[in-house]
Amino acid sequence: MLLNAVKELQAAKKHIATQIKCLQAEAKKINNAIKALSGLSVGSAGPAPGKRKMSAAGRRAISAAAKARWAKIKAGKASATQPAKKKRTMSAAARARIAAFQKARWAKIKAAKKK
Repeated sequence: MLLNAVKELQAAKKHIATQIKCLQAEAKKINNAIKALSGLSVGSAGPAPGKRKMSAAGRRAISAAAKARWAKIKAGKASATQPAKKKRTMSAAARARIAAFQKARWAKIKAAKKK
């Protein structure tokens, strides 16, 4: 009876050992998959490969050149502009003539509506 219990314990021990080996193999597969997927992450913290950075001095040089270009353009426009043309004004007689025409026009329209 004691011998049977020992044999059962040894068999259970072997079964547990084989299950441990299977689980360790699964853990290796999962770790390998995690390593492979971590290299493909979309939101990586580092800069994109091949992305160039510009120094502060380079940005200042570009800014100064752009300002100089715009100053040159604006200076050219200021000297080339002609004085603005005077707005045309209407004589008092012309205004009176137009007002009389409009009054007659509206009188005709109102008369046509009354009929």
